[in-house]
Amino acid sequence: MNNPVNRCNTILAALLLAAGIATAGYFVGRTMYNANVGINTAEAKGLAERRVEADRALWKIQYSVSGPGSAQVARLYEKSEADQAQIVQLLLDSGFDKAEISPGVIDYRKEEYRGDNQKLVEEKHILVGSIDVETSKVRLVAEVRAKLNKLIAQGLDIQNNAPAYHFTKLNEIKPEMVKEATTNARIAANEFATNAGVKVGGIRYAQQGGFVVHDIGEEYGDSKSLEKEVRLVTTITFYLD
Repeated sequence: MNNPVNRCNTILAALLLAAGIATAGYFVGRTMYNANVGINTAEAKGLAERRVEADRALWKIQYSVSGPGSAQVARLYEKSEADQAQIVQLLLDSGFDKAEISPGVIDYRKEEYRGDNQKLVEEKHILVGSIDVETSKVRLVAEVRAKLNKLIAQGLDIQNNAPAYHFTKLNEIKPEMVKEATTNARIAANEFATNAGVKVGGIRYAQQGGFVVHDIGEEYGDSKSLEKEVRLVTTITFYLD
């Protein structure tokens, strides 16, 4: 039969280990005592964070021309192709490589406007083209977006869409972040174990959380900003000696 005093001491130690929140970028979940197998364990969470910069940008530029009457369609196609060539040349002159620029197919649509008696009042023919830019020159994108405004001032109908910025080198920082999160979990467990008069032993069980990438200053989303934050939380159960 277990000694009541020893049982009280064991429960008190477990409660001490379960209390509070650790500092310095890590935190402790809870401490558990398994009476059936006689094992004391402490479960701790370790946090690792990195600030990184996007290394890939995807940018879509759309442009359109329009005019009335079906007789204008051929001229509109010529104007659309000329606008495309002008935009592509601006991108090349600004420092993008030809392989990074992908002109798309020019889409055509017709809009009809009718009066109350359904009589055709006006028709409009519209051509919409697009150019995709995929590049590792992420900082150049913002500079060239500003240059497109000069073409708009010259009469080109351009939709200067916001680019999407992505961080693709996660595998390069994963090992160090896992190591840091594991170290922080042990530090957290040690702090509480010291207060309870016990020592942290080896790892009994470890659960790695997913890597989360998001824009700096944003809780959600990972494509609007050049600056990103990568976050990892790992949960580890340590033996207590």
